[in-house]
Parts: sequence; structure tokens; C-alpha cells
Amino acid sequence: MKKRIGIGCIWNESWHTGERIRQKIRQRGKGWLALFVVVSLMQFGLIQQIAVWARPGLVYEEERYLVSEQSVRDADPPEETKLYAKAAALLDGDTGRVLYGKNADLPLPMASTTKIMTCIIALEYGNLDDVYTVSSYAASMPQVKAGYRAEEQYRLEDLLYALMLESHNDAAVVIAEGVAGSVEGFAALMNRKAEELGCEATHFVTPNGLDAEGHQTTAAELGRIAAYALKNETFCQIIQTRNHTYTDVNGQNSRSITNKNAFLDQYEGCIGIKTGYTGKAGYCYVGCARREGVTLIGVVLASGWPPHKTYKWSDCRQLLDYGFAAFEKRQIVQPQYHIRTLPVENGIGDQVTVSMPGELTLLVSGKEQISLQYDLPDVLEAPVKKGEEVGTASLLIDEKWYGTFPVVTDEGVEEFTFVYALDRVLDLFLGSGNRE
Repeated sequence: MKKRIGIGCIWNESWHTGERIRQKIRQRGKGWLALFVVVSLMQFGLIQQIAVWARPGLVYEEERYLVSEQSVRDADPPEETKLYAKAAALLDGDTGRVLYGKNADLPLPMASTTKIMTCIIALEYGNLDDVYTVSSYAASMPQVKAGYRAEEQYRLEDLLYALMLESHNDAAVVIAEGVAGSVEGFAALMNRKAEELGCEATHFVTPNGLDAEGHQTTAAELGRIAAYALKNETFCQIIQTRNHTYTDVNGQNSRSITNKNAFLDQYEGCIGIKTGYTGKAGYCYVGCARREGVTLIGVVLASGWPPHKTYKWSDCRQLLDYGFAAFEKRQIVQPQYHIRTLPVENGIGDQVTVSMPGELTLLVSGKEQISLQYDLPDVLEAPVKKGEEVGTASLLIDEKWYGTFPVVTDEGVEEFTFVYALDRVLDLFLGSGNRE
């Protein structure tokens, strides 16, 4: 390792040398001597060194490690044997991160929890005032259904309430045909969205969740879909509504529906979302609760079969109770978190500090270990701009990748050029005597 010489010592030495030369130049009144000195120094390659001596010094900063001095909550997760569900997952509702899982990546049918995706696709591709006509195929759907007759017409908004509050299968098909022209076309939109959300094991065949070959998801991916849907204000308004009354567009056939999600009244902070049951899928449920700024999503698949209709409530309660007991929000990365300094070659300054812009807050527990891995160059080449992205920082939670974030420079460094060197040397030998 090269020994770093103190800036002040070199400056003092070069200062006294320069002062003596300046005095001689002023005494003789011959500016050509300075030019002669510059050219001579250039000839022997010394001008760059003298100009470097004349650089303003930078403060070195030690690398700081990600250490939380504040303890976070701690609680034991549910025992898998005490969950009735074949698969379950607990997720952070804000980020979609899986906080706990039991067979969370096991593909299973999901019954009417399918309608979470049906609703969000309809909201994104349709307008609430759109009017859709009931086809004979939609009218033929099995229970649970509203009992629409072929050729009746309804507004999309009312159909969405029927879909999410009472899980009407005929409403799902009316929506699918109205938005995409066919059930198959609508399923394609559902699968495209699932792919966009990174749901690799999820595949939709029907808009209502009736049993069909290949119609499946996982507890973790269904929770991710729910987290995405919760970002839509209209979706949230629908799932929290207790009662809704509507008619067809002709003002006839008045219907009143009630939210069948009993968990809304059973669990503090519950805001929905969707129940489901088929003979193949068993009882399924996606539940969401919000307390003190923390939003949690519990997902249970195959949580018993008749007559055990209440198993899903018990399972979801265990998941959410654990989540609120064990996790809390922590600021993982402070604003402008300075990482380290990097050397700069061929620059006026010889180093630059780099940091992660912004801040990062996550829902974490006391048993999780969080670390940052940096991908940074050994050295930077001038010129370097302020705010320039020069690397990345990867956040790992329990050695599992969570996300990658940019690392940027805190200041700029101009390139060391001949013009700059000449200016510094002339200032050194001909300056007024005031050091910068």
C-alpha cells in the first residue's frame, strides 16, 4: 500500500518554494521566467505532481455497516400442524413480501379467490359506467349466482359489487365477456397480469374460479396479487362495502346484496378481501387487516371441507396475529446513506463519496438478519458527475435477495486536464500569495 503523504506538509513545502520564485519574478519583473519554469516542469513530467499538491484536500469517511440499534418485535410463527390449511402465506400488504409460509409455493386451485384478479382486470380495462349484456352462457352459470337473465344489461360497477360481495359466478362471466369479448380473452388478460407480477405458478382458466384443469395458484402468489389489487382505491372501496342495492339499466329487477366476508366483523382492522369454495379447492380465503400503518395479508388454501367452514377464519387469524406481534416497520436505510469513498483517477479530486439515495423502510421481525451487498468499481475515471450511478446495493433478508438499489456519487470530480494544470502552476508561482 502506498503511503499517503499529508496534504498540509506538501503544501507548505511547495508554498515556500513558490513564494521564493514569485519574489524573484517580481524583483526582476520578467514574467517569461514563469513560462520557462512551466515548460521545464512539463518536460520532466513534474507539472502534474505539483498541480496535484495544489489540490484541495478531501475528508475520508469510514465505511458504515447496516446495524439497527433498536430492537424489533419477536414472536414465534404458527406451528404448521396447527394450521388446517394445506398451504398458507402471510405477506406485507405494502410490498408483497412473504413473511411466513406453509407450502407457500405449492400450486393449488383457489376457487372464488380468483375473483380478486377478475375485479382488478375489470377496473384496469373497463369503465365503471360501461354497460354489459348478459349472455345465455353467463346466465347458465351454477350457484352461487345472481340469477341474471339473458339480454339483461347491467353497469360494470354494480357487477363488480355482485362479484366481490356475494361472489356471483354469472356476474364474473358477464364482466369477462364485456371487457374482453370472451372468457378465453379475459383469461389471457388475467394471465398476462399474473406474469407481470412475477406469478410463475399461477394460471387462470375461468373468471369465477370454478374448477377447471390447470386453474391454479400458490398461497404466496395469490397474496402478491392481492397486494397489487389493494393499491387500487376503487377495489378497496368495493371489498369494504357491507351492502349494495342496484338494478339493471332499465331500472327494473332491483337487487340487494350483502358482503359475505364474515371476517370483517371478527377481526380488528380487517378490510376484506375474498372467500372461496369448490369441491376441488376446499375452503379458501384471502384476508387483509390494517393496524397502525401496518397492512398484512393472510392467504389460506384448502383450509378444510364441509362441514368445517370456519377453519379458514381460524387459520387467517393465526397468520395475522403472528404478523402483528412479530413485525414492525423499521427504517433500514437512512436518507442519503453514505456507503464509502471511491478513488478517482485523472481527476482534480482524488476520491468521491457514494451513497444510496432516498430511504428504505421495511416490515421486519427480530429474528430476521438484514444485510447489504455492494457491487462497486475499485476506481472511478474522471470526469464524474454528481448523482451519477456508479454501482448497486443488494438488500438481503436472511440471505435471500429482496431488491437491488442504485448507488450514486455525492459530488462531482472534474477531469485533470492540461489547462487545469497550467492554471494551478501559474497560480502557484505567480499568485498573489493568498492560498485557497
